[in-house]
Amino acid sequence: MKCRVCDSTNLEMVIDLGLQPWGNNFLKKEEVGSEPFYPLRVLFCNDCSTSQLDYTVKKEIMFGDHTYLSGVTKSLSAHFKRIAIQVDDLFCKNKPKKTVLDIGSNDGTQLQHFKELGYSVTGVESSKTTSEIANKSGINTINDYFNYELVKKNNLLNKFDIINASGVFFHLEELHSVTKGIKASLKKNGVFVVQFLYMKNIIENNAFDQIYHEHLLYYTLKTIEILLNRHDLSMFDAYVDEIHGGSVIGYVTHKGRLKPSERLSKLREDENFKNINDKQTYLEFYERTKKMKRENIDFLEKAKKQGKTIYGMGAPVKGNTMLNYFGIDTKYIDYLVEINKLRKNLFSPGSHIPIVIEEELDNQPDIYFVFAWNFKKEILEKNKELIESGVEFYFPVNPEKNKQ
Repeated sequence: MKCRVCDSTNLEMVIDLGLQPWGNNFLKKEEVGSEPFYPLRVLFCNDCSTSQLDYTVKKEIMFGDHTYLSGVTKSLSAHFKRIAIQVDDLFCKNKPKKTVLDIGSNDGTQLQHFKELGYSVTGVESSKTTSEIANKSGINTINDYFNYELVKKNNLLNKFDIINASGVFFHLEELHSVTKGIKASLKKNGVFVVQFLYMKNIIENNAFDQIYHEHLLYYTLKTIEILLNRHDLSMFDAYVDEIHGGSVIGYVTHKGRLKPSERLSKLREDENFKNINDKQTYLEFYERTKKMKRENIDFLEKAKKQGKTIYGMGAPVKGNTMLNYFGIDTKYIDYLVEINKLRKNLFSPGSHIPIVIEEELDNQPDIYFVFAWNFKKEILEKNKELIESGVEFYFPVNPEKNKQ
């Protein structure tokens, strides 16, 4: 295959998580055991340093409809609100008329915060279920895949002051058509706000579970800037936010319009200093992932021998990477406890663990094995009484521990 960013064929496998089901393919009871499995492998481009999956599950399978809702998590909605206020203060505060496009707008949570600031909002969302939810709540949403053809078809050329892509820019099967569409629909003085999982943090946090089929690319600043520059766009400012265990919030505009900020320059320097764009760094990360598998299975087996009951906290897509790579099923974990009601009575793909809704839970376990570790602060705050009663909350990925 060719590199998704630079078209090089000089690619090398650095991570192999085996055959895995598509992580968002939560199953009805009658579907259990019939789900397809696909290779989950990361290749490293020796020419541009981009890490990427070698196998693409078609976008129509993954994004045509799904049960993920961004609005159900309070801390994520609060993050989106901060982003909207911040972007407005920096770039559009005094504009009488201002427009924003959100790519992969989900249930409209991000756009709702922009709307409250006086923006005319447009969302593009591939999932039928979530786009219907957004439209019903008053958020204008196009149910389709964003690309250059959509921009032309819907008369979106040179239309937006702000374009936002939160947690979607690494999903893109049509990467270059999407980036071309962003350039075409962005006003002359407009700003593209790109939010993406930062590979530097994934590596430092040992967060291998953030590798799954929806995530085709794993960007560093170096690699995303290569992509942007190829389409006459350039990043002029960026910072790392704690959301999802470490994400870059990058500000992008038409190439040559603005010089890079001091904090962007410092992030670039730090990335180079820590060898984040070196192949050896990825190989060492993979070895630590293998060690994590052994350690976590040992923890679960010890707990079960002691007669303890274990539930999974959360049923995020990334949790399915961990479940399937570790080989965890109902032998270890009885239920996955969720707040998203769209996943009620479903089963996790591959591991086939039943999902129960948190507010309908009758009994508490001895241990919660927390798959939604990126919302650790919110989870611990919400469950103070359970913790005081003796329920253990175990975090298989624990960024704070890794920093010690």
